[in-house]
Amino acid sequence: MEMIASFQIDHNKLNPGVYVSRIDGDITTYDLRFIKPNTPPYLDTKALHTIEHLFATYARNSRFAQNIIYFGPMGCRTGFYLIVRELSSQDTLTLIRETLENAINHQGEIPGSQPVECGNAAEHDLEGAKIEMTKYSQIIKNKTIFDLQY
Repeated sequence: MEMIASFQIDHNKLNPGVYVSRIDGDITTYDLRFIKPNTPPYLDTKALHTIEHLFATYARNSRFAQNIIYFGPMGCRTGFYLIVRELSSQDTLTLIRETLENAINHQGEIPGSQPVECGNAAEHDLEGAKIEMTKYSQIIKNKTIFDLQY
């Protein structure tokens, strides 16, 4: 069986940051790596869940909304995948930074966190999510398009 591309990256050498994971025509998958792999503590499940809700909501309500295909967590709890269509790397970095800023400043109810909207409405942590997003925002604040390769 062929090894998928993301499993061919040496995770022991991978640091937190933003990386182009793969390009498929006009679709680009970005690796938003919050935590260095294999170095606990990993993202707390409740905070990870809340980041997913906040980032996905703000990204899909941004000026780049038509370019967003997917945002979701990695099973290893070290980060997220952002999949976009027809969006330059520079615009993607702008999207990520603006979305993080909006999500960090979010007040009130977590979008989509009611039982009728979410399959695990009991497991959210807004403050924990904001702490993790703030740390990640600092990690990527000076990243450029030249820093996006594994």
